[in-house]
Amino acid sequence: MCSANCLRRRAHPSTSEEGRPLKTSAILSVRKVAEREKKWLEKEQQARYDAGELPSFDPATAPIRNDEWTCASIPEVIADRRVEITGPVERKMIINALNCGAKMFMADFEDSLAPTWENIVRGQINLRDAVNGTISYEDKARNKVYKLNDKTAVLLVRPRGWHLPEAHIEIDGEPATGALVDFALYFYHNHATFRAKHKQSGPFFYLPKMQHSREAAVWNAVFERAQDTLGVPRGSIRATVLIETLPAVFQMHEILYELRNHSAGLNCGRWDYIFSFIKTVRAHGDRLLPDRVQVGMTQHFLKSYTELLIQTCHKRGVHAMGGMAAQIPIRDNKLANDRATALVRADKLREVLAGHDGTWAAHPGLISVVLDVFNENMPGPNQVHVKREDVSVSNGDLLQMPKGVRTLEGLRLNTRVGIQYLAAWLSGTGSVPLYNLMEDAATAEISRVQNWQWIKYGAVLDGELVPTTVTKELFHRVLGEEMARVEREVGSEKFVNGRYQEAAKLFAKQCLTENLDDFLTLDAYRYIVRIVPGSRL
Repeated sequence: MCSANCLRRRAHPSTSEEGRPLKTSAILSVRKVAEREKKWLEKEQQARYDAGELPSFDPATAPIRNDEWTCASIPEVIADRRVEITGPVERKMIINALNCGAKMFMADFEDSLAPTWENIVRGQINLRDAVNGTISYEDKARNKVYKLNDKTAVLLVRPRGWHLPEAHIEIDGEPATGALVDFALYFYHNHATFRAKHKQSGPFFYLPKMQHSREAAVWNAVFERAQDTLGVPRGSIRATVLIETLPAVFQMHEILYELRNHSAGLNCGRWDYIFSFIKTVRAHGDRLLPDRVQVGMTQHFLKSYTELLIQTCHKRGVHAMGGMAAQIPIRDNKLANDRATALVRADKLREVLAGHDGTWAAHPGLISVVLDVFNENMPGPNQVHVKREDVSVSNGDLLQMPKGVRTLEGLRLNTRVGIQYLAAWLSGTGSVPLYNLMEDAATAEISRVQNWQWIKYGAVLDGELVPTTVTKELFHRVLGEEMARVEREVGSEKFVNGRYQEAAKLFAKQCLTENLDDFLTLDAYRYIVRIVPGSRL
């Protein structure tokens, strides 16, 4: 175990005041957790898929899937989660999200936050103030002060995934794990106040990017160690796991079993799930997906995934949460806004009728729309009693290829959106409105891996007068044309002063590489790290 002498914060020149919440003991309280599974998860499992295997249900864990057991009962304060809003840990957004009328707010250190040191530390300060009830924000331009209402949403926190480091903190000479930094700082500084305000329950978390129950076991050990260290009863922490990787869908019972005393259920992280689907089968040239806009939740493999998730959660007595509504209000076009709202209603109606206990929205303007759908179709606080025993899902169902076409416009959209998102991320913004959708890192990841897949295997585009194959040369032409379009859309001044050229180079590198990288944000992280080595924490 690292001693206090070997944990160092690699100082950032502008964080002397913002660094106040950092406590060595907050990190040390969970530092005993081994990272023994990391190599296996990142290398050995994917190596089998690259050699020709496909994910499947593990015969060795069949007893866990078949046995009768349940997770710990759902705490009263989170029994009703019919609408959850999500967003980054930015001060004004936290206030608006807590005030918007949603049941829960997931404050995000992961896909909707660019993990600059300033963003991470300010995020911890903002959450501390939110838990204390003292958070406020003054918008001088609008002469408006934002404060919390008397009644607010219940707070959940999503730390970063295991794959992301925190380069500004070193333990034993190595960068700390971002997930542990986010969890430890929040839990250490807020557990007592949070529990006092929520009937001695919580705190509550979301866990991202999980691929295997081994990771769930590590998180369970983290929770136990943190609770024991700070004198919090075991089982107080509750976490919802995002099922947003293809391998994890075959491990849902096992994941819940490992977290059975700390589980709050599972969530359909559908955008990252599509990204993971492509990444997992990256060596299978016969598994090329159609345009990403055609890969909706009515596709058989996604419908199977959601129904199996609902059945699994309800069998084990926990929540089955639906996916994200990423639409944002279109204020200057009523017709377009009405169409977008109708799509949200239809999607949420599908979820509630399927048996989901709640769902996500990305914008406060959607909360009333989503609430209406769930209120009309779910009279109780949840639907855990709906067991969905009619569901029968096989390996083949979960791996069935989606139907659709591959088009030049799909290649263009991937390129345009990927570059714009990445330019914002490199500038410190991780939640970006693009083309009437609130986009996060999952969008850039889908765009990146789909472009890579089409280039790698020479996808033939549909709808062209002359048969057209996706090549590196075609991609370079599209890249240049889409950069010109982005400049027209955002304006020359913003384009020149932004990080669009840098983003384009990084995005192109990721699309053209021979061997697909696991995460775009892992490669991009080095562009936003600024450190002064040798400073003590």
